[in-house]
Amino acid sequence: MTAPILVTGGTGTIGRRVVPLLRNAGQDVRVLSRRGGLDEPGLTHVEGDTVAGRGLAEALEHVDVVLHLAGGAKGDDTAAGNLAAAAHDAGVRHLILISVVGADTMPIGYFRAKADAERAIAGSGVPWTVLRAAQLHEFVLPVVRGMATLPLLPLPGGLRFEPMHVDEVAARLAELALGSPSGRVADIAGPDVLDVRQLADAYVEAMGKRRRRGVPVRIPGAAGRAYRAGDNLAGASVQRGERSWSDFLAELTASTAGVLR
Repeated sequence: MTAPILVTGGTGTIGRRVVPLLRNAGQDVRVLSRRGGLDEPGLTHVEGDTVAGRGLAEALEHVDVVLHLAGGAKGDDTAAGNLAAAAHDAGVRHLILISVVGADTMPIGYFRAKADAERAIAGSGVPWTVLRAAQLHEFVLPVVRGMATLPLLPLPGGLRFEPMHVDEVAARLAELALGSPSGRVADIAGPDVLDVRQLADAYVEAMGKRRRRGVPVRIPGAAGRAYRAGDNLAGASVQRGERSWSDFLAELTASTAGVLR
C-alpha cells in the first residue's frame, strides 16, 4: 500500500482537476477540506481547517507528499505556517505550495500573504517546491464580465494580465507532486499578456454583445505604479501555457450553450 498524497483544497477550482490526475497516475489521494466528502477506493476525505490549524495531525498520518492548494482572500500565510509546522512534525518528505506570480513584488495584502506563505514553506525544514501561477481564467472572467456591463468600459492604464487555463495549472501541479522537491520552479502563466481592452473585446465578441466605449482611469498609489511596471507579470523564465483567453471563452460558450450571454 502506497502512502496517500494529501491535497488541501482538493474540492476547489484547481483541486478538482488535480485529484483525478493523481488518481489516474495510480496514487492514493487524501483530500483535506472543511466539509469532508464522499470516499471511494483510493480517495478519502478528512475534515480540517488549515487557517485554524484544525485536523492537520490526523490528515498528515502516513503521508509523504502534501500538495497545498487551499487558499482564500485572507489567511494564506497563517494556513501555510500551520501546515508547514504540522508537516515537519509528521515527517513529510515533500511539501508543494501553489503561489501567485508577483508574490514578492506587488504591494497588495493578498500578494504579501502569498510571499509569507512561501517563506513558511521554505523555512519549514521539509523538502519543498513552490509554483507561482498567474490568475486563472475563471478568476478573470467575473471581473471582465462586470466591466462589460457598464455604459463605459474603465481602462486602467498599464493594467495587464496573463490568464491561465486551470487544466494546465493542474497538470503542472500533478507533475510536481509526483516528482522530487525542486524549490522555486519556473512560474506558469497564460500564452498571452492582455490588457483590459483586449480581455473585454474578446469577451463581448464571444458572447455576441456590443463593444463598449472605453474611458481611461488611473490606479493610484504604489499598487498603480506596480501594475504599470508589470510587477504582476511573470519573468523571462516563465513556462507558458497553450490555451488562451479566447480558447477559454469558446469552451465556456460551448458548455453553457449561451446561458451566460
